[in-house]
Amino acid sequence: MRVVLQVVKEASVTINNELYSSINDGFLLLVGFTQNDNLDIIKKVIDKIVSLRIFMDENGKTNLAFDPSKQEILCVSQFTLYADISHGRRPSFTTCLKPDEARVLYQETLNYLESLNIKTKAGVFGEDMKVNLLNDGPFTLMIDSEDL
Repeated sequence: MRVVLQVVKEASVTINNELYSSINDGFLLLVGFTQNDNLDIIKKVIDKIVSLRIFMDENGKTNLAFDPSKQEILCVSQFTLYADISHGRRPSFTTCLKPDEARVLYQETLNYLESLNIKTKAGVFGEDMKVNLLNDGPFTLMIDSEDL
């Protein structure tokens, strides 16, 4: 599982020129899946994300973790996180999990976030989405389950 985490002041998903979902302060998570990903990996990655001390404290230091009473998450599926660009100029997506399987893991990700009482919004798996964000910091992290 790979996640691009962006700390945002606001983020939204538009589908067919209509606002589908939006959040204010919190995280925009772009999530992608590969072979052998499962619910245990999802839990490990999400638990790490929500415990990261990357919000500013009163002294301007990145010292505070995600606070469900103040922040929300917008989670968007992003299969291209597993693109292979090592050969030629056209990305290969052979390491991406097949759509039917990835859709299940994406839904399990959303379910797990909600089980943690985190206000969670989402995109629509497989749709052509326009994602808009106001990055705070900017603060962006790349998280790979292989590194945890």
